[in-house]
Amino acid sequence: MKTINNIAVLPGDGIGPEVINQAIKVLNSIKQKYGHQWNYSYADIGSIAIDNYGDPFPEETLQICRNADAILLGAIGDPKYDNDPSAKVRPEQGLLKMRKKLGLFSNIRPIRVHQKMAHMSPIKEERLQNVDFVIFRELTGGIYFGKKKKAKKYASDLCKYSKKEIKRVAKLAYEMAKARKGRLTLVDKANVLESSRLWREVIRKMSIKYPEVKTEFLFVDNAAMQVIINPAQFDVVLCSNLFGDIISDEASVLVGSLGLLPSASRGKKHALYEPVHGSYPQATGQDTANPFATILSVEMMLRDFGYTAEADNIEHTFNFCLEQGIGTIDMGKQFDLSCSQVGDVMSVLIEEGENALRTNKLHERLSTII
Repeated sequence: MKTINNIAVLPGDGIGPEVINQAIKVLNSIKQKYGHQWNYSYADIGSIAIDNYGDPFPEETLQICRNADAILLGAIGDPKYDNDPSAKVRPEQGLLKMRKKLGLFSNIRPIRVHQKMAHMSPIKEERLQNVDFVIFRELTGGIYFGKKKKAKKYASDLCKYSKKEIKRVAKLAYEMAKARKGRLTLVDKANVLESSRLWREVIRKMSIKYPEVKTEFLFVDNAAMQVIINPAQFDVVLCSNLFGDIISDEASVLVGSLGLLPSASRGKKHALYEPVHGSYPQATGQDTANPFATILSVEMMLRDFGYTAEADNIEHTFNFCLEQGIGTIDMGKQFDLSCSQVGDVMSVLIEEGENALRTNKLHERLSTII
């Protein structure tokens, strides 16, 4: 088991600071209950970092991340940059820079449909039975990082992958498939793209080393359709950077709310945990954002570091909240708490257990739900 001593906290933009605050409440409750001793180091990233440093991922933030055992990120993005296509410095550049500088080559997004939330998905509920899969997206290669060129009459983006880049993310995906249901699906476009043919070549050879895992291949257009019509067929889905970006965002609609989707980005030395949702600037400061995705990202972090009981506590408490109708309005009409109230409830339940619903401790934090 690795030890968490220092956690870099990057609240970021928009609702990022609000959801991060709730995740810190949960971390503090875990810290209190299990006797941990970890420290938080705060740093800027994204739009706020541009405002303060002129750089979306300044050197100070990089050093804090390098010195941390784990990194917790809120969100990045601001309309003043989204609405200005000519802006040379953009918040999203900070995210790409961080991934490259820290070697975060693998993004992991669990997609699990909770039956209490199935009615909130635009997909028919009968298609959402037993949906529980994980998307592995290669994060530091491909078209997003390839050489770019723009001329008067054309523009180009180079999609380039090496066997090494493919193998290192595929190894993580195969190891997870072994520990889950034993199925791995590579999503590519090998009928058209040379880079995809390399992915398929590498995966075919690697599959021999994992005989206990059934390896399958899907073209990305077919995969996009299958995610909607039969999402329960998937276990571990492996994608290149571009295809993973698209497929994971498409899959997010299955669960009923973006506010329920956590993620992890891992490399050899560093690991970052963040909610899938963006900065949602329209809700900034309104205390309405859904903090569960950030809290569940904390659960992923603790599980990665071997804190199984602590992670199980968060997962159990989250499931209990769904059953009790504890959540934010984006989760449905029966959920009507604020962002900060959800953080308060989660933190008390983690420390006190389900009996907290009938004690003064929860009354003191949140009288409105009793």
